[in-house]
Amino acid sequence: MKSQMNYIEDDIKLAYIIAIGIMMVFVIFIIFIVFMYNKRQLLHLKENQLKESEHQNQLLQKELEKQKLIEKERERISHDMHDDLGAGISALKLQAEFLKQRAEDEDLKSDIDELLKTSEEMNLSMREMLWSLNSGNDTLGSFIDYAQSYAQNFLKKTTIVLHIENESVIAQTTITTEQRRNLFLCLKEALNNAYKHSRSDRLILSFIQHEKEFLMKISDNGIGIDSQKPEGNGLRNMKRRMHEQNGHCEITTENGAHLFFRIEL
Repeated sequence: MKSQMNYIEDDIKLAYIIAIGIMMVFVIFIIFIVFMYNKRQLLHLKENQLKESEHQNQLLQKELEKQKLIEKERERISHDMHDDLGAGISALKLQAEFLKQRAEDEDLKSDIDELLKTSEEMNLSMREMLWSLNSGNDTLGSFIDYAQSYAQNFLKKTTIVLHIENESVIAQTTITTEQRRNLFLCLKEALNNAYKHSRSDRLILSFIQHEKEFLMKISDNGIGIDSQKPEGNGLRNMKRRMHEQNGHCEITTENGAHLFFRIEL
């Protein structure tokens, strides 16, 4: 019996080592992807400058070719992350579930549950990153579809009922990768705040387009936000993200909390 427990503990140690290894690889991928994205932004700036003359247009063509190579490399990295890291995380999760079935000690089961939770969080983070990296998602339609799916999955285990509204949105309208990413991070923060602090049972997620302006509105019927208290990091971060995109974040608290995120398309 003792040797069997030792065998199980060895398996768990191995699973933890594998988890740490996967997380290290994941971090390295993130650093590399950020580097590639920054390089893409610099090339985009050069593209605008090279439009001033015919000679510059020739240089622009070369830069565009490089851009295509970078896009191709980003796609390759995305596929590698999906195939390699995704498979590794799935294997780790299956191994942990197998060990949990064999474990008898409750503390051991609790540790394995933490490992399963970590693997699930890593899997969700990877999926969000893959979506963010894919330039094929740089449209309002793609953003709205992903935002709706995330909101539904986030709130489905809560008591908050989600309602989604879509007004005059042209799905093919182009949106930059940075705008899409920052809007999504604002959505995540707003949903998390509503779940933790609002005491609401109803939330409305609205998407509205007025020609070159796009508005995302998140409203709940909870207790609102106390204007007498200093703003928390979440609210400050949302306003900062919108400011960096030359957009605007507005918050009102009449009959609940209402958050407005506006960007120019």
